[in-house]
Amino acid sequence: MTNPLTLGLIVNPWSGIGGPAGLKGSDDRALVEQALAGGAERRASGRAQRCLKQLHLTGGDMLTVLTCGGSMGEDEVRAAGFDPQVVFSCSETDSLATDTQHAARLLMEAGVDLLLFVGGDGTARDICAAVGENLPVLGIPSGVKMHSGVFAISPEGAAEVVLSMMSGDLVDLRLQEVRDIDESAFRQGVVKSRFYGEMQVPECGHFVQSTKDGGREVEELVLDDIAADLRERLEPDVYYLVGAGTTPRALMDELQLPNTLLGIDVICNEALVAADLSGQQLEALLQDFEGQVVIILSITGGQGSLIGRGNQQLTPNVLMRAGRENVWVLATKSKIKALSGRPLLMDSNDLELDKAWRGYIPVITGYHDQILYPLGTHFEDSDSAGELTQ
Repeated sequence: MTNPLTLGLIVNPWSGIGGPAGLKGSDDRALVEQALAGGAERRASGRAQRCLKQLHLTGGDMLTVLTCGGSMGEDEVRAAGFDPQVVFSCSETDSLATDTQHAARLLMEAGVDLLLFVGGDGTARDICAAVGENLPVLGIPSGVKMHSGVFAISPEGAAEVVLSMMSGDLVDLRLQEVRDIDESAFRQGVVKSRFYGEMQVPECGHFVQSTKDGGREVEELVLDDIAADLRERLEPDVYYLVGAGTTPRALMDELQLPNTLLGIDVICNEALVAADLSGQQLEALLQDFEGQVVIILSITGGQGSLIGRGNQQLTPNVLMRAGRENVWVLATKSKIKALSGRPLLMDSNDLELDKAWRGYIPVITGYHDQILYPLGTHFEDSDSAGELTQ
């Protein structure tokens, strides 16, 4: 089973040139120009195509690719057989760091599910400066310096991660460091590594996690882990709308607060604000509230419903007030695995909202443990067996 995915792609056409030339990197444009004049070859394009051709062969019909003009991605995407949407074109023959940063911001604003980039640590720095921890990112290794933890092991490895996401497999989403070294110092034999931030990186995960018994999840322990993770995430003066079910209830138990198992409770500053609110009551409560609103939800076991089954109190107005980025989805990996790749489902009673919220969403599955998983809609053709509507 394959779910659609919107992929962003940025290629740094300069990356890797300095490797065969012994330049210890490709950040110094003048040295790279000399290397090209001396017969050095560009490596990024070929490595991008290795990944893209594998994606086209296996999941091409379900992939939408957004990229940059010319050598920053469009050439490679077309060569692999895709018809890309070009969202950015730089004015120069080859891209600059500022072009990479601008392109990354545009791709994030366009709503890509995953940003794939081809380059090394310098490119990772530029991407990190643009998107930070706000967008899942994966690097196709092509540079000379690749000390950061954001790269797949190979172009083919990057393709496997993307295909696993599309198949609904357990793909972990973890913060990984972006690091880079000073090339000029490195050429003098001095290694100066610097930390530039962290980015969310998908990794093909394993079913067994730390809270296990004989290789199986113990649900009570996993729920305790999820509750501990959630409590650490809570911020002052935020309204948290706690949904129905035993998984969100674990947070209320952690806070020693009463809970409406089949309703929506509101907490703030680790105290109960209101219990078992209707949709109208929620809208009235939020009308005069100027702070951030976060919705905490679990999925319905077996069918995978996230919104619209047992939590209709979350009206379209309430959902839009919070925003998709402020919906925290909770599930054990056992529940996700039981879906066999079928997407989570949304039925808010607003078709346009349902369509707008489709894509890949983080799912908290344990303590500091989350995965990326597709979110679809209830109004899709049943014959598509869980495929997301294009």
